[in-house]
Amino acid sequence: MIKVLFICHGNICRSPMAEFILKDMVAKRHISENFIIASAATSTEEIWGNVGNPVYPPARERLASVGISCKGKRAVQVKKSDYASYDYLICMDTNNLRNLRRIIGEDKEGKVSLLLDYTARPGASIADPWYTGNFDVTYDDIVEGCEGFLEYLKREGKL
Repeated sequence: MIKVLFICHGNICRSPMAEFILKDMVAKRHISENFIIASAATSTEEIWGNVGNPVYPPARERLASVGISCKGKRAVQVKKSDYASYDYLICMDTNNLRNLRRIIGEDKEGKVSLLLDYTARPGASIADPWYTGNFDVTYDDIVEGCEGFLEYLKREGKL
């Protein structure tokens, strides 16, 4: 079982988009049973009274435009214990990396990365559409990262 946790700042745009894009990709490849895929936030900005906000409407609409549903997803915050629970903790940008390390401590097992590390653009960040307003660019970058991640797993003999 390959356990993947996507991480962004609020868990209402980028990380849930990555979660549901990868779920869709593995379903279409008939390998869903090999994965546990989730997403979380480094902040609590989108969580009120222990209830997370749903996926931001433009992100939800961008996913729906390609037939991907994220119904029922609500923001959650990453926990220190998630480090032990997941094989891959994949961040959207370098700020997420920094904030994640404050939560989990040192990455002793090499589980933490950026999504675009699995592409020809290692070290690059997925732009936050909350600020850019461009959900198409974010979607395309996430697809590229998820495809790269699956190729990486294949090269490593994990798929």
